[in-house]
Amino acid sequence: MAEISSNLIKELRERSGAGMMDCKNALAQTDGDIEAAINFLHEKGLGKAAKKADRLASEGLISIEISNNFQVATISEINSETDFVAKNEKFINLTKNVTSHIQTNNILHVESLQESAIEGKNFTEYLNSQIATIGENLVVRRFVTIRANDDTSIVNGYVHSNGRVGVILGAKCSSKEIAVKAADLLKNIAMHAAAMKPVYLSYKELAPDFIEKELVAFKANLEKENEEARRLKKLEKKIPLYGSKAQLSDEVLSGVKAELEAELKAQGKPEKIWDRIIPGQLERFIADNTQLDQQYALLSQFYVMDDSKTVGQIIKNRADELGGSIELVEYVRFELGEGLEKKVDDFAAEVAAQLN
Repeated sequence: MAEISSNLIKELRERSGAGMMDCKNALAQTDGDIEAAINFLHEKGLGKAAKKADRLASEGLISIEISNNFQVATISEINSETDFVAKNEKFINLTKNVTSHIQTNNILHVESLQESAIEGKNFTEYLNSQIATIGENLVVRRFVTIRANDDTSIVNGYVHSNGRVGVILGAKCSSKEIAVKAADLLKNIAMHAAAMKPVYLSYKELAPDFIEKELVAFKANLEKENEEARRLKKLEKKIPLYGSKAQLSDEVLSGVKAELEAELKAQGKPEKIWDRIIPGQLERFIADNTQLDQQYALLSQFYVMDDSKTVGQIIKNRADELGGSIELVEYVRFELGEGLEKKVDDFAAEVAAQLN
């Protein structure tokens, strides 16, 4: 039998895209003949990974792994080429195994993942073997892990049943007991975030120039809607002065309160009942003038399970019930294929390519 050198194995890996052990075995089976080894790998379905790697993978699954003690949460996006493969049991198991591997080994970057070992193999080899078995290009696109700092913190998450969107959250509580009882609340809020698509945790994360730009666009859209409402003789929507709580300074709110008091006085309302009317009107003003927060910031959105309250109010109410505090401090949301160009199949071209 010819000696199988490391350089020969390396060359075969580069030409075939197969894993190192598969290349070594193929060369052993073909007495070191690299062309025969390529054919051997091809016949075994092990030499397809390199060719498939050029194909866009924009489908796939979002997967989450939550530790049993709710102290560690990992979310990943692993892409395939088609949604058909995304429903394949082998691919589903792959996403679960990889997400668990990332969490267990505290892997923080895709580069570190590729250098790690899983099931006794280098990760790249492991993934290539899965590509050969499943028959499509597969890509671990991104992942994030959040960890509780101590036993007064808690994490939880939710992935939608179709695997196309997932959320993980972290909260800091005033005690270990409250943290344990907050786990279900976090899952429900994660479900809300999956559906309502907030970009940020808090309105405080919105940049001033972003707010100004988005408010101009928001007002312009309302003006167009009102033009149509006038044409149809329907009720017009009120155009807000502001878009975010970040713009509602104490001075602004004091001025609004003074205007409300002046209106009540002009209406002849007794001053002794103003304090029962003004808080509700002020709350309405804030709601009308923080619509960008409601669109982009999780804590400012009206909760899908009780739209009379914001997510922030729901959290505070639950904390008050438990006799302590709950502060949401981390938020990660993945939606499948965000930012990726979607594959458009040209069936005729694909058939022609296979015939050539």
